[in-house]
Amino acid sequence: MSTEVVNTVGRRKAAVARVYVKAGSGNITINNRSLDNYFPLEIFQYVVKQPLSVLNVAENYDIKINLTGGGIHGQAEAARLGIARALVEIDPEWRPILKKNGFMTRDSRVVERKKPGQPGARKRFQFSKR
Repeated sequence: MSTEVVNTVGRRKAAVARVYVKAGSGNITINNRSLDNYFPLEIFQYVVKQPLSVLNVAENYDIKINLTGGGIHGQAEAARLGIARALVEIDPEWRPILKKNGFMTRDSRVVERKKPGQPGARKRFQFSKR
């Protein structure tokens, strides 16, 4: 286990999480706020902590996250990916475990763009024959 800070990036939809992991006592700070202050709903706290709880190392690292863009769900999943990538940088032997749980894959689904001559991406204006 190294003493320097490990820096990684996680993305999901429009959300970007810059994650800084160092050895510590298990504090997670997001945009200079505590985890339970930034994500009041426990489901999002759970999503962010998933990689740590799978490896049972939640109390070993202090994590600082800068989150921008997207919504609450995308931000939580971006943070999860960033944390998983940082843990693999710390110890490459954890990669198969995290990959098996699906934490190493960047979810590439994003909103489809709006097309010209239509009100949305797929929806068409009402057709009138005459």
